Formats: sequence, C-alpha cells, structure tokens
Amino acid sequence: MTTVAYQGEPGSNSATAAKELYPDGRELPCTGFEQALDAVTLGSADVAVIPVDNSAAGRVADVHHLLPESGLVIVAEYFLAIRFDLMGAPGATLDQVECVRSHVHALGQCRKVLRDGGWRTLVSDDTAGAAREVAELGDPRHAALAPPAAAALHGLEVLRPEVEDDPDNTTRFVVLSRDAAPAPERGEPTMTSLFFSVRNIPSALYKALGGFATSGVNLTKIESYQMGAGLNASRFYVEIEGHPDDPGVALALHELRFFSSEVRILGVYAAHPHRLKG
Repeated sequence: MTTVAYQGEPGSNSATAAKELYPDGRELPCTGFEQALDAVTLGSADVAVIPVDNSAAGRVADVHHLLPESGLVIVAEYFLAIRFDLMGAPGATLDQVECVRSHVHALGQCRKVLRDGGWRTLVSDDTAGAAREVAELGDPRHAALAPPAAAALHGLEVLRPEVEDDPDNTTRFVVLSRDAAPAPERGEPTMTSLFFSVRNIPSALYKALGGFATSGVNLTKIESYQMGAGLNASRFYVEIEGHPDDPGVALALHELRFFSSEVRILGVYAAHPHRLKG
C-alpha cells in the first residue's frame, strides 16, 4: 500500500488529489509542505502530493524553494478542478452568517460571494481545517469555505454550493518520490522540471535561455526566487515540454549549463492530459 503525504487535513483539496491519484493508498496528513516532503525523505511516506500553482491565485508560496532542497524527484503531475462550498453548522441558514473562515488562497478565489455577503473573514491554516473549526464552534454565525468533501466529513450544512469565482479554477499538483520513475518513451508528451542559477556575468540569463528559443523548446514556466538575504544570484525554476534526450532539449540544456553555475533536473514525467485540452 502506497503511503501518501500531503499538506492539510482530511477533506482538503490536497487530500482529494491524493485520493484520486492513489485510491487505495494510506493518507498521511501533514501540517506543512516541508513536513510532507520530510515524510518522504525519512521514509514514513512513499510519495508526497504537493500543489505548485493555481489558475486563479498563481504559484503556491514556499513550494518552489523547497523542491530543490528536498532531494526528491518529481514523478508525476496532476490537475484538480477546485470547488468550494460555503458551509455552516447543522441547522444554520445563510442569513445568520457573520464570519467566513478559510485558507487565504480560498478566500482569494471566492471574492464575489464574500463581497456579496459582506461578511468578515478569518484566515485558517487549511480549508478543511476551517470546516473543522466551524463544526467545533457549532455557531451559526460562523461559516467556512471548503471543498465539498469537508462538509460530509464534519457534518456541516452546505449553505451555498460551488461559490468559486472561476468555474475553471484548477490547481496543479506534483508527486514527489525518493526515486525517479521510469521516464516516458521518447515521442510521448513529456514534461521536464529543473532549476538553475546563472553565472555572475553580463546577460547570463538571456544567453542561458537562448538555447531554448533556437532549439524550438517550449518553456511553460519560469519563476525566479531568492535564497536568503543579501545579493546572491537568483535561482530559477523552469518547466519545459520535452524529454532531456530529445535533440532540441539536449542542445538547450547544454547551452543552459554553459551559462549557469548550477543546473539540476528535478523530474522527467508524463504530461497530464489536462495540458492537451484545447
């Protein structure tokens, strides 16, 4: 049985993604992303399912600088449609609500219903945790924005279903393991995740990325982040379409390494079918 670590409580979106990826797996809820990654590193979990970005809220804070330091390998990606219900204590009604609790990202993804209701908001560590807090309070003045599974789990009343601002709201997760999975066959839709630090020379970033353009390699993501204080060179997290053994990708990576002080492949994995839509 695969043990799956994730950040959050049962009933959260991360728990849903873990269940859909590993329906027969054993769940290991963790208080934070770092704890979920450590669980895999230390062997108490086989994989970690971690959100990296959301179509409405952008990248998930803290994740990208944790991935290179974890020593783990990305072996898969998964896209989850995000749904939020407004839920309250049993017997509560919508006109009794005065305060809504949820994770900061969920509050940001449900601005319309919050604005229409004119309610105060309280930030919780986790969407499912917000539902648990409302259940524990048993106060009809308090409601939660949480995934539908959390209402059933905590015995809450759904006051208004599907209140997310964007019906196409989607979060992308990656699956991390201690060991690399077999890479997809050449020619299959493949993603490669990597990070690099450019050398401290003029135009290093421009030249480092030039190989992807000249080789016709599509960069689907590039994000910079600083490690620590001071004026250290930025690190970059990059995702590209293709396999490192593809001729164009191999040439682009060769040029990238020439202008970088460090390049590390974080994972080579099959592109999720969600990418192929439209």
